[in-house]
Amino acid sequence: MRYRSTAVGLIAAALLAGCSAGPAAPPQTDVAAPASSGTPADQATQTSRSVGPDVGWGAAPGTTGETQAGPESTPGPKELPRGGREVFPRYRLFGYSGYPGAKALGRLGIGDINERMVEMEERGQAYRKGRELLPTMELIATIVHGKPGADGMYRTRVDDQVIQSWLDTARQHKAILLLNIQPGRANFIDELKYFEKWLKEPDVGVALDPEWAVDANQKPGAVFGNTTGQELNECAEYVSKIVTDNDLPQKVFLYHQLHVGIVRSETDLKEHPGIALVKSIDGIGSYKMKKETYDVIVKRTPEYVHKGFKLFYEEDTRGSWKLMTPDEVMGLQPEPEYVLFE
Repeated sequence: MRYRSTAVGLIAAALLAGCSAGPAAPPQTDVAAPASSGTPADQATQTSRSVGPDVGWGAAPGTTGETQAGPESTPGPKELPRGGREVFPRYRLFGYSGYPGAKALGRLGIGDINERMVEMEERGQAYRKGRELLPTMELIATIVHGKPGADGMYRTRVDDQVIQSWLDTARQHKAILLLNIQPGRANFIDELKYFEKWLKEPDVGVALDPEWAVDANQKPGAVFGNTTGQELNECAEYVSKIVTDNDLPQKVFLYHQLHVGIVRSETDLKEHPGIALVKSIDGIGSYKMKKETYDVIVKRTPEYVHKGFKLFYEEDTRGSWKLMTPDEVMGLQPEPEYVLFE
């Protein structure tokens, strides 16, 4: 299960300096650990985040569960689920994240998934602000772990049956599906290649989570992961080619950012045909903390990257903290084009 621990002052210093943060030093358990978010002003009082129950999900090399069934495509024109071939500026993305049956991993793991989709549709109306709503399901498809596994990569992959089930649900509700990648010691590009057959679908995109991308001599949970604009650009170029080669509608290429040190040399990420670059800014805490985190990261983000914002039902309501209202979220500048709840 996930846990929360008090963030160390080192993280605050790293945020103020605009450099990578050091380890959060969480208790050692079977789950991958850290994540700290927050703001330059309030970092020392915020909590850190972790995910990754050590259960036998997925299909990492050398583990059970590796299946190769292809996606069951829906015939018809290759358009977005609610029409058209470009995401922005027509749509506002509104989403939930999670894994089926795993309450600790996000809202979509709670109860009946179709009920969650109806809830998502209803809740998302308050964030439209003149745009059409495009519901977004963010499935943790590669999940990080605190143990190395048979291949030493500290991650497993979900079975194809899980992805197909979520894709079926997405299509029933005219939503898009994003495959969230927490790579551990694996490379983002290798994970994308593994899921290529799914990325050839017109309604499946990606969500990279570099907080969990560590080097070969590092362990997820002992340090914060990170990525570079160059690595993101390699992945974006790969996904762009899938889109153009298969005449697909514009595909969401999203990456999460918890604090400023997680994405380096970001201007090396370039625009590519057929993909909408989106960043989800994932600060945790009070309204003041989350807004300051958003403002700091936005200043460092290329203008051609669409901005997103993540809220946490549990972590953002600890103690005296209150979940931000739709007006508060949509009052951020620039206005988030993707709003995600965990």
